[in-house]
Amino acid sequence: MSNRQRRQHLEGSPQATANPVRVGCIEYLTARPLWQGLSKRPDLFSLKFAVPSEVSSWLHSGEVDLALVSSIEYGPGYNIVPGVAVTSMGSVASLAAFSSKPLTEAKTVALDTSSRTAAALMRILCAEWWDIEPEFVSMRPNLSSMLQRCDAALLIGDNTVFVDHVGMGLHKNDLCEAWRGLTGLPFVFGFWAGRPNALTPAHLQALRDSSQAGVTALDDVAWAHYPDNEALAATSGEYLHKSFQYCFDDDCLASLEWFYKSASKLGIIPQTPTVVFYDS
Repeated sequence: MSNRQRRQHLEGSPQATANPVRVGCIEYLTARPLWQGLSKRPDLFSLKFAVPSEVSSWLHSGEVDLALVSSIEYGPGYNIVPGVAVTSMGSVASLAAFSSKPLTEAKTVALDTSSRTAAALMRILCAEWWDIEPEFVSMRPNLSSMLQRCDAALLIGDNTVFVDHVGMGLHKNDLCEAWRGLTGLPFVFGFWAGRPNALTPAHLQALRDSSQAGVTALDDVAWAHYPDNEALAATSGEYLHKSFQYCFDDDCLASLEWFYKSASKLGIIPQTPTVVFYDS
């Protein structure tokens, strides 16, 4: 049984009561601190897992009521759970552009199809930070194949952390560092979003409690994610401590609004959405 299958089995195994909120969870390590504790509340939540783009599709299609969505997926008709998000103030090894020559010389860029937010961020940074206008090509996340076709490749997710770019003779550009240089703000990767009437105060409190429990036990989160690899679990725990924050404060809101305005200006989204939170 794969790690993903084990997670789905474990998260769905407790006795669930009638009509829990259907929740889509991003299966990446970086998102796990927000959802790991929700398995203890089968009376409130029914969980399923996938990569960011698929989780967001579930929300848009009505297959789930609440989802841990990538930032670009938010729009009218959804509310955000206040105070909880996946954010970073600096370098994040799991979101990077690799190239065999300086990125400012790239004419073509392959975009990992796993996350539309990462693809949008890459397009914004090319325009506003690196001042280039490359052709963008959406591709499945395989670094070798991407760099055979394009000058640079954007990768996101757990495997990105372990790319030996030095040994491969590649340049590595951390997108969160670039965003910080451009805006002076943290980058908001994602947050809980759902339909306005989907959650009760009990749901909101449980989501906050799960996040707090995850943030105070990041080493345990990493061990749960890599139960069969002691070295990888230890490295991943250190990575979570150094790279991520799990709050949604005023700076995060300002960053999100900048991101949406830039995405709208480039035609990535049709308009700049107004951020609406659930009443806490």
